[in-house]
Amino acid sequence: MWITPEEVLLANALWVSERANPFFILQRRKGHGKGGGFTGLLVGTLDVVLDSSARVAPYRILHQTGDSQIFWSIACGTSRKEITEHWEWLEANLLQTLSIFDNEDDITTFVKGKIQGIMAEENKSLLAQDDEDSGKFREAELKMRKLFGMPEEEKLVNYYSCSYWKGRVPRQGWLYLTVNHICFYSFLLGKEVTLVVQWTDVTQLEKNATLLFPESVRVSTRGTQHFFSMFLNINDTFKLMEQLANIAMRQLLDNEAFSADRTLPKPCKTLKNVSALKRDLDARAKNERYRALFRLTQDERLDGHTDCTLWTPFAKMHVVGQMFVSNNYICFASREEDMCQLIIPLREVSIVEKADSSSVLPSPLSISTKNKTNFLFANLKDRDFLVQRISDFLQRTPERLWSEGDQLPLSGQSVSQSFSRWSRQLADLGLSQQETPSPTTPTFPSSPPSLGSGEPLHRYYSSDLPTAKHGLLHIYQKDAPEEEMGPKAAKEKMKEESWNIHFFEFGRGVCMYRTSKTRELVLNGIPESLRGELWLLFSGAQNEMATHPGYYAELVEQAMGRCNLATEEIERDLHRSMPEHHAFQNEMGIAALRRVLTAYAYRNPNIGYCQAMNIVTSVLLLYCTEEEAFWLLVALCERMLPDYYNTRVVGALVDQGVFEELTRECLPLLYEHMQDLGVISTISLSWFLTLFLSVMPFHSAVLLVDCFFYEGIKLIFQVSLAVLHANMEQLMASNDEGEAMTILGRYLDNVVNKQTVSPPIPHLHALLTSGDEPPPEIDVFELVKSSYEKFGSLRADVIEQMRFKQRLKVIQSLEDTAKRSVVRAIMTDSAFSIEELEDLYVLFKAKHIMSCYWGASSTATERHDPSLPYLEQYRIDPGQFGELFSVLGPWGCGVHTATLSSRLFRLLDQNKDGLINFKEFVTGLSGMYHGDMTEKLKILYKLHLPPALCPEEAESALEATQFFTDDDTPEGEEVKEAGDSGNGDSEDKKEEKVKDYKYYLRMWAKEKEPKKETIKDLPRMNQEQFIELCKTLYNMFSEDPLEQELYHAIATVASLLLRIGEVGKKFTNNGANKKVLEPQPQPQPSVDGPEKEDSNGEGSSAQSLICKALAEAQLESVGPPGATSGAGGSDEEGKDDTSVSSYSVVSAGELQCEDIADDTVLVGCGGNGSGDRRRGSAPDADWSITFEQVLASMLTEPVLVDYFERKRDILAKMAACKMQRAVERQTSSSSDHELAQLST
Repeated sequence: MWITPEEVLLANALWVSERANPFFILQRRKGHGKGGGFTGLLVGTLDVVLDSSARVAPYRILHQTGDSQIFWSIACGTSRKEITEHWEWLEANLLQTLSIFDNEDDITTFVKGKIQGIMAEENKSLLAQDDEDSGKFREAELKMRKLFGMPEEEKLVNYYSCSYWKGRVPRQGWLYLTVNHICFYSFLLGKEVTLVVQWTDVTQLEKNATLLFPESVRVSTRGTQHFFSMFLNINDTFKLMEQLANIAMRQLLDNEAFSADRTLPKPCKTLKNVSALKRDLDARAKNERYRALFRLTQDERLDGHTDCTLWTPFAKMHVVGQMFVSNNYICFASREEDMCQLIIPLREVSIVEKADSSSVLPSPLSISTKNKTNFLFANLKDRDFLVQRISDFLQRTPERLWSEGDQLPLSGQSVSQSFSRWSRQLADLGLSQQETPSPTTPTFPSSPPSLGSGEPLHRYYSSDLPTAKHGLLHIYQKDAPEEEMGPKAAKEKMKEESWNIHFFEFGRGVCMYRTSKTRELVLNGIPESLRGELWLLFSGAQNEMATHPGYYAELVEQAMGRCNLATEEIERDLHRSMPEHHAFQNEMGIAALRRVLTAYAYRNPNIGYCQAMNIVTSVLLLYCTEEEAFWLLVALCERMLPDYYNTRVVGALVDQGVFEELTRECLPLLYEHMQDLGVISTISLSWFLTLFLSVMPFHSAVLLVDCFFYEGIKLIFQVSLAVLHANMEQLMASNDEGEAMTILGRYLDNVVNKQTVSPPIPHLHALLTSGDEPPPEIDVFELVKSSYEKFGSLRADVIEQMRFKQRLKVIQSLEDTAKRSVVRAIMTDSAFSIEELEDLYVLFKAKHIMSCYWGASSTATERHDPSLPYLEQYRIDPGQFGELFSVLGPWGCGVHTATLSSRLFRLLDQNKDGLINFKEFVTGLSGMYHGDMTEKLKILYKLHLPPALCPEEAESALEATQFFTDDDTPEGEEVKEAGDSGNGDSEDKKEEKVKDYKYYLRMWAKEKEPKKETIKDLPRMNQEQFIELCKTLYNMFSEDPLEQELYHAIATVASLLLRIGEVGKKFTNNGANKKVLEPQPQPQPSVDGPEKEDSNGEGSSAQSLICKALAEAQLESVGPPGATSGAGGSDEEGKDDTSVSSYSVVSAGELQCEDIADDTVLVGCGGNGSGDRRRGSAPDADWSITFEQVLASMLTEPVLVDYFERKRDILAKMAACKMQRAVERQTSSSSDHELAQLST
């Protein structure tokens, strides 16, 4: 590529000049190309170890003028072809022009200007492609692709200098982290090390420090461990590796390729040696932390953050912290944890104002909201820029949200100021409009459901429903007579008053100051009247509901009335959701629960519906309206409990692993004992999935839900550890799993909430007791307090780190389980061993996954359907199948392999959707490897028949027609006999009808049974198909040690089958003259015409066809000159001229085709002869043979029998197909160290 001209003082140091002219020199780096000796090895090693400018450019072009000692580097190249193109361009376009100049300085100036102009044009095209990477980084990416054989789609994220430990010896080299692979390359004194590991194969990623590996990163796969050390900044490297591994795990779950986020803010300047993808991933990480900290939606994009102070009126002081600005929010978090947190939605902002600076309050910024609340920030480093950014985002705030949001009461307060007033106030401030990144539009259905003209708009949900206005608890308690609860009622009133005081002091709604005081009130219990409001606030669901008014109602109308797997499961579980509560003992509560669950399943089909969602949702409906419960469910499933409720409950399994690790750290003795009993994994899943709602009395568990919405998953871990700690003595004394489960179940059953004012709800979980004495009651407030005292040091960031570690284990464990399930399901139908099937599954799935990120003819959604059984989930297209077949196929056919592969694919693709699953894939290979000779020949025979080329439906329809035609007579006789015996009696007719139904059922069941195909079921093969079969056989034998004997044998068999077909044709024609009915229609040949007279000629013509077709397959270029000249040449002439054998002798001796006539025309090839000359050699439409005849003819040749009966080893082929993990070999100073040979 062209590079910015740079001075080179020592032009010949470590370089060899290969071409030169008066103005330019083309040079090759020593250590590349032929020769070089020890100097070449040394230079090659330096280029790899040192970060030199020459390490990715073994070729360069220098500019030099006559007497000058200064050279200018103007181009470099990674290959000779690339640098030669540049050299030829210089000679063609510049040499003649430069010879006109008299002054050498003018020549140099002109060359430099020309090169810079070319680079400017190239940069324009690069900018048009959004390529923001620096030139040096692009060079590293090019080298990565060349070293490891990666395609253009594989993007490099970053590269690092480090050491890879091969045994006890460190190999210094370069670590390349791409989106889908971790790669390492080292070249030290002739020894080359190449390592490629897919991120989807990584089972563990750890950063550790030992005596042997100081500050190293360990990358573990199922079979090996790799250690990397001596990083310049190991923490940054490890964070990036974690991100990439996380993306790979997400890919295994969702089968979606990684895509760059174009909505992220762009950096002010391009950083040196940092790729756009690296900046993308860094921005993603910041976004995730920001969204998790403030419970914001997934589409929120952080624009920036800055240090500042916030005036807190409740404490009368300035709190030091950071301000975060995103496309829809301004947030603040204090430096000291839990001191103060604030969220200001831009939809609530009315005035942004710069106040006067002073020594006490430098650079202040005042933000006012619609409900008359003012927030004062100060100590802002770049206040003007910040105000401009906030103004830009405010101008981008959709007017729809303002106009509709004005009529939505937010946290019980009315919104009075309109969008127009807000915009006027901004205009008064003089804030200019600038183009800013537009906020991401959520992918929500915005249009109302399309209903028929006569149907009402609100068929399933309207705002008049009781559950659309109040929670179920409010509906069922308002009619109940008030009972004096005494101290409990007083306690509840005190809680409400405490919260009202808090609202007055700290604010109410989304803009409330959240402090340690807020947490204290939550831990003391939220009053039932405020529970729904505060759940919405703390979970972030309030914001999402406010920005999407009417969304739930539209979603219900679109979702209800549909029938799918999710709705069936919902209907099954509706009446199992809190059946002990009277709110769900009637249709109102059940209908509301149905609408919420169905709407969410429609919104998020990836999750749909999962058991335990019904229990959680039913509790939400008790305290919230339907719409509020829906948005709380969204917050739970998509943010607070990620991946908990998908088909494999991955999130819950991950947190179960985290809980085990926390138990090992906090309660080591108990952990060892519980591991022996296998209890932890059994108990914790139900605790996490239902937030203790299914294992604890309702009013006690609801208090934990209160704390969970405020604290997040940390609270669930704390309480779980506290439960184990409270029962430690009894658990340590338990002897089996059942006893330990009984202890914990009894304890949780007796966790009570003595402060509740609601009537007690019976807990259906079995009350487990031992002995006659009732177990002691445990106050849930004491349990929560104990959890904070003993395990309150848990931090959210530590939990996230542990989650990452466990996520790798869980997902890879699930993948192993899926593999075992597939192998068990298919091993009875396949002749492969368990080990072979497992290896085949790994290769098949790797090909599927590779297509997800390297492109394919179909989308990932089409290739992966999670609702199907495991062995049918992953599918590949013809191109991917062809790649696997070319390596794994037992029959190597040279250039004909692609044709054979496409035919086999069409044969295996039973539903004709252009994709095959693993079961179909194994079915095809199993017959080829482990079938007997008959089975293998049957596959070959089918590959050359229309079933592999034509739609299968026609054949199925024909079979169905024959089936019913065959059974018409006995069926009719049975009915007739029944009618005769009944003498027309209606009851007898009824019985006979029942008999008919039973008969049809039996026949249907028999039809569903898999029928074993026999050789008699195979259709006949015509002459053109037979020619293709012969070509395939000749290609198959080309690389066999017994090649010549096989050629002789197949020539003999082909000649025999031709004669058999001719004899069969005569019988067919005679039969047609006698008007014997045939099952399939046939043309009307003229038997008395020329065809009858020239039957021998027709046979020899057919033999000519076979001979010519086989010549095309093997010996087109070495045949006699007259063999192809008269025919005008073949389309495939000269394609495969390497297989010179004794075929010409074989064809002459066995097929009797010594003289191939000039008018012989190959099937499918054009010729120069007239139509009369071509007519004699066209494939005969009446000629046909059966599979039995092919099999019998093959059995006459022992060498063919031996060939097809030979056992073939697929393990060796699979080993060659597996991705190369690590290659270490001695290399000489060959060109580019033979980098083209290295591929993954």
